[in-house]
Amino acid sequence: MDANLFALLADGIGDPDATAIETEAGERISYAELVARTGRMANALAGLGVQPGDRVAAQVEKSVEAIVLYLGAVRAGGVFLPLNTGYTPAEIDYFVGDAEPAVFVCDPSKQGALQPIAERAGATLVTLDATGKGTLSDAADAARDAFETVARGQDDLAALLYTSGTTGRSKGAMLTHGNLTSNVLALCEAWAFTSGDVLVHALPIFHTHGLFVATNVTLFSGASMVFLPKFDVDRVLELMGTRASVLMGVPTFYVRLLGDERLDAATASRMRLFISGSAPLLAETHREWEARTGHRILERYGMTETGMNTSNPYAGERIAGTVGLPLPGVEIVVTDHATGAELPRSEIGMIEVRGPNVFKGYWRMPEKTAAELRANGFFITGDLGRIDEKGYVHIVGRGKDLIITGGYNVYPKEIETELDAIPGVLESAVVGLAHRDLGEGVTAVVVPTGKVSLDEAAVLRGIEGRLARFKLPRRVVFVDELPRNAMGKVQKNLLRDRFADLYEA
Repeated sequence: MDANLFALLADGIGDPDATAIETEAGERISYAELVARTGRMANALAGLGVQPGDRVAAQVEKSVEAIVLYLGAVRAGGVFLPLNTGYTPAEIDYFVGDAEPAVFVCDPSKQGALQPIAERAGATLVTLDATGKGTLSDAADAARDAFETVARGQDDLAALLYTSGTTGRSKGAMLTHGNLTSNVLALCEAWAFTSGDVLVHALPIFHTHGLFVATNVTLFSGASMVFLPKFDVDRVLELMGTRASVLMGVPTFYVRLLGDERLDAATASRMRLFISGSAPLLAETHREWEARTGHRILERYGMTETGMNTSNPYAGERIAGTVGLPLPGVEIVVTDHATGAELPRSEIGMIEVRGPNVFKGYWRMPEKTAAELRANGFFITGDLGRIDEKGYVHIVGRGKDLIITGGYNVYPKEIETELDAIPGVLESAVVGLAHRDLGEGVTAVVVPTGKVSLDEAAVLRGIEGRLARFKLPRRVVFVDELPRNAMGKVQKNLLRDRFADLYEA
């Protein structure tokens, strides 16, 4: 049986005339039109030389045509590689050089800076802008609708997503057709999605949440989505009160909506479900949302390498401060990281995951794959947590010092390397501190040499343009020395404790 994600999606379409996507401009794209567009896109990609298994990289703004690019690449048997629109050319150089895509799609405004990178990687560079126009869409417009979807197996790659490593070198997580399909089917069931749902899609589409959760769940269930360029409080409140039934967001969405006095039970009365993920949702936010709207936010837990692992129940108790129960077919254990032995209920340890959602491994990094993916199939997440007596999973920390800010993953080592290169900086440590709006604020703790005049503004100027904006520290604080243990390792927990109140209003 053909396991191509797109083939399974197309086979399950109930009403071809139903609206799949509605744009801010009011354009309604039916499922039949979406299939036709993906056919043209797949033909265009094949015409550019994409063969089954080839990577198709894309750093493009959010648009319907960007979704068509994703589906068309998968339909053509390609491996889709979405890249954060905030990445600088220096960062893109690594991803494209490592993945060696056959085709690299970028915004026309970045073509000049990215053309040499594409050439070094042997990729054909084409363009696509925020309105869905560019040399790629020109090629697709000239192509035929008909395209025979390339047959793929469960273990064939469908996507390659890069996730930062603590050493600063990003890892490409290899996601198969089986991974993505099993996860979307589990989520459609767990969240009771139907063709009658209307999703407010205000997430970016260059990572798992916006692309493989929000988009895939909508399309596989035959629902429709209102496709917003970005999160906008006014627009979201309007849709909540008129047409929408589901909102998927990061905690930042809910905090900002709570900051608007128009949010109340009446505004949310027609909504069926509010889902939060990509960063920890404060229990305070959960309680305040329920008090204001009468709805309990459904929090879930996932990651790039696994898709979604757990979810609070749709029908059942949604417990603030937990990420719920394992999804059907997914196993969660908490282990002693040193020995791998499973720990008793309620004991804190390393969270490990096994199931059809777990990725195939890291692209061209067999040693890293072997270190994090056990022979028995369990993936060592790097997250610390516990499972309570009811079976609910609690995330209590991260073993790798990962910072999640506004739903984006940030690893300190990458920022520290840039900070330490600034004249006048002796050393640095980057930590995440509690931030009401972003979940965690990226914070730089800097030890100056004393030989150069240095202040917060100078440090921030020193790394501007070197990293994506979401990685830049929101604050820089100075200390005489970093706290270390007997082995000389920086004790970041002490820094987090010392500056815990930095972002309090």
